[in-house]
Amino acid sequence: MMRSSQFGVIVLLSVVVLVGTNCSYYNRVMARKDLVDGSKAYKDRKFPDAEQLFRNAAARDPKGDTDEGRMAQLLLARTLHSEFIGNRSDKGKAEAAIEAYRSSLPSVLREYKDARDAYEKDPNNVKVQRRYVGALSDASSTAGAIAGLYDNLQMSDKSAEWRNQISKDANYPEIARATAFNSMAAKSNTCANDITDTEATKKTVKENGKDVFQYVKPANAEELPKLKQCIDEGMGYADQALALEPQIVKTAPSINIKTASDEQLRIYSEMIKPFESSRSYKAAMTVQAMRLAEMEGRTADRDRLKGESEALRQSYNELGDMDKKIQQETDERTAAKEAAEKGEKANANANKAK
Repeated sequence: MMRSSQFGVIVLLSVVVLVGTNCSYYNRVMARKDLVDGSKAYKDRKFPDAEQLFRNAAARDPKGDTDEGRMAQLLLARTLHSEFIGNRSDKGKAEAAIEAYRSSLPSVLREYKDARDAYEKDPNNVKVQRRYVGALSDASSTAGAIAGLYDNLQMSDKSAEWRNQISKDANYPEIARATAFNSMAAKSNTCANDITDTEATKKTVKENGKDVFQYVKPANAEELPKLKQCIDEGMGYADQALALEPQIVKTAPSINIKTASDEQLRIYSEMIKPFESSRSYKAAMTVQAMRLAEMEGRTADRDRLKGESEALRQSYNELGDMDKKIQQETDERTAAKEAAEKGEKANANANKAK
C-alpha cells in the first residue's frame, strides 16, 4: 500500500492539470476539491470521510475520462483497501476494493499508455519522466493489489485466474506481467521444494571429507511425476517473465546513477525490482531441476544445471546491488535537500531577527 505522504503528493500533482472535455468545468473544480479534502482525510486516517469524498469525486466522472475522475477511482480503491487492512474481518471492504480497483483499470491503463508513449518520445524530459513513473507505478500496483486481495479472501482460483490474465495482457506494464509470472513461479518452486527438501529425499553424505547433500528419489513413486510437472511449469513461468525484461534492466549494471534525475532513479527502481525476482525464481527452478537430475542419476545434467544456477544467482545479485545503490543515492539526495531547506530556513529566521 502507498504511504500517506506519497498518497498526498500524487493527488496534489495530479489534480492541478486540466485535460479532456467530458466533464463540465464546474464538476472538475468540485472533483478537485473533493480530492484534496479526501487526501487530507486519508492522511489523517479518517478513512470513512476519505472514502465518501473520493466517491463524490468519482461520481462526477464515472468513466475516468479526466485526471480528476481517474485519480478519484484509484484513490477510492486504495482507501477501501486501507479500511480492509485496518479490519481484516470486514470482507465486504476487500470485495468493494477489488471492484473499485477493477473499475479504475481502464482509465489507469489509458494513462499508462499515453505516459509511456510520451516517455519513449522524450525520455530526458523530467516532467515526462515524472508522469511516466507515476502511471507505471499506478498500473502495476493496481494489478498487484487485486491479486493480493483475492489472496487475502482465500479465493485462490480467482487469484490464479487474475494473475494468468495479467501475465498475458500486453496492455499492462512489463513489470506487472513479470510480477504475475513471478507469483506463479513462486508457487511452482514451493511445490517442487516440498518434495526435494525433505529428510527422505535430502541425505547428508561425505564427499572429499566434507558433508554435502545428496538428493534421492522420493519413496512415493507418485511424487516424481508431480516434481517434474512443478519444475516444468515453474521454468516456463520464469522464462516468460525474463522474456519481458526490457533493455533498461539488461543494462542496469552500467547505469550512471549520479547523472540521473530523481524521476529517472524512480523509473530504474520500479523496473529493476520485479526482474531481480524473475532472475531469482529462474535460479530457484534451475536448482530444483539440478536436484531432479541427481535423483535420476543424470550427473552431466546435474553439473550443467549447477553451473547455470550459480550464473543466475550472480545475475540477480547484480540487479540487487544496483537497486541498493539507487536507494542509497536517493536517500543521500533526500538528506541533502532536507539539509539545504533547513539551512535556508535558518538563514531566513536570522535575517528576520536583525
